[in-house]
Formats: sequence, structure tokens, C-alpha cells
Amino acid sequence: MSEQAIAAAGVDGKLGPGLLVLVVGPSGAGKDTLLAYARDKLAGRADIRFARRRITRPTDATEDHVSVDAAAFTEALAQGRFPLHWQANGLSYALGEEVAQDISAGRIVVANGSRAAVAEARARFARVKLVHVTAPTELLAARIAARGRESAGDVLARLKREPPLDAPPDLTVLNVGAVETAGETLAGFLGGL
Repeated sequence: MSEQAIAAAGVDGKLGPGLLVLVVGPSGAGKDTLLAYARDKLAGRADIRFARRRITRPTDATEDHVSVDAAAFTEALAQGRFPLHWQANGLSYALGEEVAQDISAGRIVVANGSRAAVAEARARFARVKLVHVTAPTELLAARIAARGRESAGDVLARLKREPPLDAPPDLTVLNVGAVETAGETLAGFLGGL
């Protein structure tokens, strides 16, 4: 952990006192779309921050993230600059140092996460809530294919390797209709924290 993260860690070594809300679910569930909706709805809330992940993939129109090449990611990881990181779908993902700063300041940080990283998040952060966004498999496959980043075979393989949740989520959002419907559910949950 970096010096800032160590300073933010509580007595038990976990980052706090703020709350990390991890939004997880299968690829194509619409997590980024719902996060963008909630971010707009909660723009006036200074106590809620929406994290921008670091990903070893070029930026594109489908997701608001910070693109990092593999060497820079490995270096930042070795320096302890990521309060949470994981591997998925052949890429490296992380939450940046600002997440640890916001958590240490007592804020709520909302992040697009991974089910594979939930146990590590619970080990590193004093307070974690889990939101599971999902949709039927055929809708997930269609949404992933529409991105144009993967072949049909890669899409099916991605959907088959999604790990199970380690515990029931604090909120489940079935994202099948209008963005506003599921978006209001997420924004209402976050606004009530």
C-alpha cells in the first residue's frame, strides 16, 4: 500500500471510514450506462464520487476509464498505487489512488468492479456494499456484440466465465427496459446511503 493508503487505513489496516460501493455483474449488463445515469442524477452530492478505473485497454466511447499500458500498470501496482486491482477478460483493471483518498475523507465511492475482486475489496476496505446489475443471457450477448470489440466466440466465452458472488448483494438491478428505470433504482439506492 502507498503511504497515502497506509495513512487512510484504520486500526485493522482497512481503508476507511468511507464506503466503497462496487457495481458488479456480467459483461453487457449495462453497468457503465447505469453508472453514468446515477452520476448525472447525483451530481450535486459532494459526498458521492464515481471512480474512473484504470484499464489496460485504449479508451473508447463505451466506457469512461483511464487507459494505462501494461508496463505502467505493472509499475503502479508495484508502487502500491492501486487500492484494488484485478484481472479479467485478458485485461488488468484497478481503482486509482483518488479512491483511497476519498474513502479516507469519509466519502462514498461508487466503482464499476468485478465479482472476482469482491473478496479482495472486503479485505482492503472497512465498508463495502455490493450492487449486482444483470440481464438475460441473450440480451448480454447482444450488448457485448454491439460493442464490436470481440468475436461471437469470445462473447460466449466471456459470459461463461463470470464467477459467482461471494455473498448476496445489497441491491440487484435487472437492467432490461428503459435506462431510466434501472438508473433510477441505482441512483435511489446510492442517494439513500
